Amino acid sequence: MLYRIPAWIYDVVIALIVGVSSIGQAFSNGGTLWLTAPISILGTIVILFRRRYPLGVLTFETAATAAAMLLGVGALTAAVVFAVWTVASRGPRRVSIQACAAAVGVLAVPALIATDANIGRLIAPFVFLCLAWMSGDSMHAREYDREERIGRAAGEERARIARELHDVVTHNVSVMVVQAAAAGEIFDQDPDRAREAIGAVEETGRRALNELRRLLGVVADDDAMVAPQPSLDRLGELVDRVRAAGLEVELIEEGTPGDVPEGVGLSAYRIVQESLTNTLKHAFASHVTVHVRHSTDAVEVEVTDDGVGAALHGEGRGLIGMRERVAFYGGELDAGTRSGGGYGVRARIPVGAS
Repeated sequence: MLYRIPAWIYDVVIALIVGVSSIGQAFSNGGTLWLTAPISILGTIVILFRRRYPLGVLTFETAATAAAMLLGVGALTAAVVFAVWTVASRGPRRVSIQACAAAVGVLAVPALIATDANIGRLIAPFVFLCLAWMSGDSMHAREYDREERIGRAAGEERARIARELHDVVTHNVSVMVVQAAAAGEIFDQDPDRAREAIGAVEETGRRALNELRRLLGVVADDDAMVAPQPSLDRLGELVDRVRAAGLEVELIEEGTPGDVPEGVGLSAYRIVQESLTNTLKHAFASHVTVHVRHSTDAVEVEVTDDGVGAALHGEGRGLIGMRERVAFYGGELDAGTRSGGGYGVRARIPVGAS
């Protein structure tokens, strides 16, 4: 069995790192030891609460570091770096960007008003804070992707159970039909054999019911029956989940949804889902537009962002899967860097293809 290290151990290790760096720095500056030492000790204690109050801890650590810099310590403490990383890894991207920018701005003040002010003193803090934000934001995106994959895996498992249920029930019902037909044919000539056939129908029916209850019991562990596959009418839920992960998403719909085949609706939904996931994971975008157009002969979806473009999107499994879905229905798919910056995915799927 794999042993998972408790989260509190990580917190203690981080607190020790912060304590060694900041308290050691305070003791190396004896002139202001009476003030910088308590600030450093308090900052070490506060960092232990970073998971519960990430923004509050970042605010305190930034203010404490700025105060220490004004007193002559003159260096970025590890506490601010860990606090920025925590905010980026646990909160929405827009909030983490604003928090990181605010921290840099606050720390710039004492660096620039010092007697030996030098713009070069801001380079190291800026680099460390940016690296901390990028690392935390990357972890946040991976966690979102992991939850998406878990959700998909659960849906696939429920679908597999549904197929098994279909096979079991179909087989048993087929047997019951054959046995009942045989009993009907020989009922007048051989009542005893007819009763045996009817008894077999009853026994087969009982087995079918037992297997049905067993399989439905597995599905019911999720407090629901087999969930329907998502379609375009559930795009709002998908967009809300991505917004909660920190990406600003605008959903625009044109036209009146007609009688869209289930397969086409599912494919369009998956294309939007994969595009948003790629943007969240790789593009470092702040805004995404999802445009859905309905017409009498096709459904068109377009997802565009203001991120880094194709450099990090690549031709991975997600994009290959999109092409396969669209090609299956005889549609068209275009994906690549936009002329105005960012990345775009556009798919057109004929509604009469299925």
